[in-house]
Amino acid sequence: MSAAQPARAQDVPDAGGNDATPREEIFGIQEAASLLGVTMRTLRFYEDKGLIAPQRAGTARIYSRREIGRMQLILRGKRLGFSIREIGEFLDLYDADPEHVEQVRQLTVRISERIADLRKQRIAIEETLEELLSIEQQAHNWLEGERKDD
Repeated sequence: MSAAQPARAQDVPDAGGNDATPREEIFGIQEAASLLGVTMRTLRFYEDKGLIAPQRAGTARIYSRREIGRMQLILRGKRLGFSIREIGEFLDLYDADPEHVEQVRQLTVRISERIADLRKQRIAIEETLEELLSIEQQAHNWLEGERKDD
């Protein structure tokens, strides 16, 4: 397998040695990292955390479209501010419920909680910003008063 070309399923025999089964496109770690816009270390990190489980061909990690999809969900979860534990729970629901009903229910609950947290943070930030602006204005006013006294 070269780093420039994605590994193809036909390059790696399936675990049962069955050549009659249709095979999916697979990727080496460099290709997967490039496709996802992350580093190889990031992929290994999420593997260490148990969120993805690439297949192995010797010492090489082999990523299927399923693992790529899981990584996309992980990355989206991180962007939205969810913890690794929460993302793991979503992925467990995804695996356990083929219809994804429970996953969507849990997701809506967590999203509502996250929205509430972000709204509280926004209020705190706005209050802090107002206080800092007031202090800044007072400092400017004081400096102007000092200049007039000179």
